[in-house]
Amino acid sequence: MKPTLLSITIASILFSGTASAEVGPEDLPSMVVSADFRPAAAQDIPVSLTTFDDTIIESRGAQHIEDVLNLAPNVNISSGASRGQYFQIRGIGERSQFSAPLNPSVGLIIDGIDFSRTGGAATLFDIEQVEVLRGPQGTRYGTNALAGVVNLQSKQATNEFDMNFESTLADYDTREIGIAVGGPIVKDALLGRIAVHTHQSDGYMDNDFLGRDNTQDRDEITARGHLKFLVSDDLTVDLNLLHLNIDNGYDAFSFDNSRSTLSDQPGEDKQRTNALALKSDWQINNAVSMQSALTYSKSDITYSYDADWGFAGIHPDEYIATENFMRERENVSFESRLISDEAGRIFGGSTDWVLGFYHLSQDEDLDLVSDFGNLQNEYETENTAVFGQLDTYLTSKLTLISGLRVERFSADYEDSNGLDLDPSETLFGGKLGLNYQLNADHMAFTSLSRGYKSGGVNNNDALPLSKREFDTEYMWNLEAGLKSSWLDGDLVTNLTAFYAWRRDAQVKSSIALPGGEFLDSLDNAARGTNVGIEFDADWLVNDKLRLFAAVGLLRATFDEYDNPELQAEGFDIEGRRQAHAPAYQFTLGGEIYLNQNWTLRANVEGKDEFYFSNSHNAKSGSYAITNASLEYQHQNWRVTLWGRNLFDKDYYTRGFFFGNDPRIGYADKAYKQLGDPRVVGLTVSYDY
Repeated sequence: MKPTLLSITIASILFSGTASAEVGPEDLPSMVVSADFRPAAAQDIPVSLTTFDDTIIESRGAQHIEDVLNLAPNVNISSGASRGQYFQIRGIGERSQFSAPLNPSVGLIIDGIDFSRTGGAATLFDIEQVEVLRGPQGTRYGTNALAGVVNLQSKQATNEFDMNFESTLADYDTREIGIAVGGPIVKDALLGRIAVHTHQSDGYMDNDFLGRDNTQDRDEITARGHLKFLVSDDLTVDLNLLHLNIDNGYDAFSFDNSRSTLSDQPGEDKQRTNALALKSDWQINNAVSMQSALTYSKSDITYSYDADWGFAGIHPDEYIATENFMRERENVSFESRLISDEAGRIFGGSTDWVLGFYHLSQDEDLDLVSDFGNLQNEYETENTAVFGQLDTYLTSKLTLISGLRVERFSADYEDSNGLDLDPSETLFGGKLGLNYQLNADHMAFTSLSRGYKSGGVNNNDALPLSKREFDTEYMWNLEAGLKSSWLDGDLVTNLTAFYAWRRDAQVKSSIALPGGEFLDSLDNAARGTNVGIEFDADWLVNDKLRLFAAVGLLRATFDEYDNPELQAEGFDIEGRRQAHAPAYQFTLGGEIYLNQNWTLRANVEGKDEFYFSNSHNAKSGSYAITNASLEYQHQNWRVTLWGRNLFDKDYYTRGFFFGNDPRIGYADKAYKQLGDPRVVGLTVSYDY
């Protein structure tokens, strides 16, 4: 939308008549969570979870999952790219990927498609809700959910025609346009929806050597499609399509940790993805239904950077170094599960049940072109699992949940250095839990769950053969919580306490070598304990004020640590906090309904300092940032003035510690990637 048209639209809305409606909402929003076996209201699911709806997404001008994820307690995010693409829940999760294959600890699911290795795919236009499940989700998701799952659900086609148009202008030459249209193609038989969105920005870095302000630019196109076939009263078939064309720059690090770089060959962070999910829901009879899903995704990913962060003239030896990682990922999965209905309960009608089968095939090819040495590798993995869960109603108020998943993992790795490995293993995890419905407003729950993450491969040819493979990590998690509704539903609270034991924890170490290279490896180097509390509250005070708050407290430490390479360097993290595990996180905010048309929203969110890595002691520093929006809504139009990080606080999302600056003799120091600065924008949207 051009600025002149935008101005005319705003003026026509602001000077139009007001609508006749109540000032604020009558009830708090109730979200149905789809990440479990049976969709249910968030307050009825005995898991520590946080949900974001499209209202939160739109009020923050959020384009990517990184723009909202800090609202979830005990959830952190790591950049090391143009976007925050790596997630940590309760201190557990990967922080980057270079040449080695990646087995994630936190699952990322978009419309049923597994993107756990590809966090850049989590764009948010036409996303209806985001669900963050904390703790092992071994029964449901298996090896990709040791720490938890982030689940994105796009808006679905319905029998009613609807349209949404959205246009945004913001700082740093940011502009967005999106449109989504849905409704019946054949009434009561075939429904469809399509959404297309483009996001462009110069980014938040200045390259002083090249005289450019767009070397970390963002150029992202997202297209989603959905078809729903209402085949019969007993059979529904859904087809979800996703296309991503991400063409971002990457130029994030400077010698002085500022927003000004000197690189002569800025990097790229590109992704081309096509994906689909074909799902069916068949009511076989009044006792059993079958849900099946076939998914496919293919991604071409380019990740590159100027490894010396400078130009030839700044280096006495005219040292120049670049690295370019080009990956092709192809995933195919199939899942089918039988789910009982009330008439299909077993054991005298006391027990609901789920029984399922899952298979995932993933192929990843890497072509690394680097001044430190080239590498080509192929990494193929297969996961085959059977799983089941029983929900047994011991009394009218007490329910026993028992779940088990057995998974066979096998991999085949080959590279141009002659390494040929084929690890395989049988894994199992699950859950035992008790839910007690104290009354209609309060549910207490406790559970003991076992999560797992499969072993993998180290491909650094400087490592001895004995360290080329590492084993499975297991985690036991004991959890107890209380979900409550107060004041006739106007106040909702959730409290969870957890205690987790990590066994054979997979810990990444990185040792700087002469010449700018690193000795990177993953090893089962530690036993860890992750203990904490998560609390959130949502209070509709009256028809003019809504308040919300969330806090996460975390003590994540390594009880034992055995890493001879780092210990030989005089570095030992036994007893120290784990990386990307801040001791506290919080958010506090509210909504003021000024009148029938105007809504003011604001929140403060922050976190404690945290270590960037398990290989050094560089920290992020604690911080708090303030966000706000002012929304005007009239009939189908909505205008939102929003701002993120309003006080322009510097904070960091990734960090390293090594020598890279020739001006100080390549002395070791901390280098940090900055989070987004203050960004203010205006969004105009129309809903029909």
